Amino acid sequence: MCILAACLAVAIDRTTNRKSITPDASQLQILTNDISKYHGKSFLVAKIVDGDTIDIDIPDESYEHTRVRFWGVDTPETKSPQFGIMYFWPESAEFTTKLVLGKTVEVYLDKDKKTRGKYGRLLAYIKLDDGKILNEELIRQGFAYADLRFRHSYYNKYQQLQAAARSTKKGLWKEVKREQLPEWLQRIKPKLLLKK
Repeated sequence: MCILAACLAVAIDRTTNRKSITPDASQLQILTNDISKYHGKSFLVAKIVDGDTIDIDIPDESYEHTRVRFWGVDTPETKSPQFGIMYFWPESAEFTTKLVLGKTVEVYLDKDKKTRGKYGRLLAYIKLDDGKILNEELIRQGFAYADLRFRHSYYNKYQQLQAAARSTKKGLWKEVKREQLPEWLQRIKPKLLLKK
């Protein structure tokens, strides 16, 4: 009985490890398709969903447009049933709207990471017509937080941009209070919190 239990444990361990090491074939297919369809290509911005989310004018499966979530950025929420409209949301959404709505942008994917997020949105860096990266500008100007929950190719750079914006009190950093920060930021980076 003990030998049988040990064999079963080894078999389960090998199966579990194999699955975690070998990427799912469907994930590789999505990555390959997304890179060939979007990476380095230009698209018209059809809609601003939020300060960190846009729709670009190219179909995505059954959708008329492709929804794009900016890598490494988190702007204040507008449509969260849990939090309602967060501090500095209007300014953040307006900043993104002025820069990209109705304009053509270039989309860049992080080839070393996944191309889709939790809700199926494309994860991307957005290059503006002046060569600047919108993701970086949002953080640099204080309209967004560097999203420290998920690693990406510019993780350290975005942390530095946020530190600079915070130290010069740009945008939301001018008057934001501790309880106005996103909950994830309050949980994972207590040293970044402002005093009440």
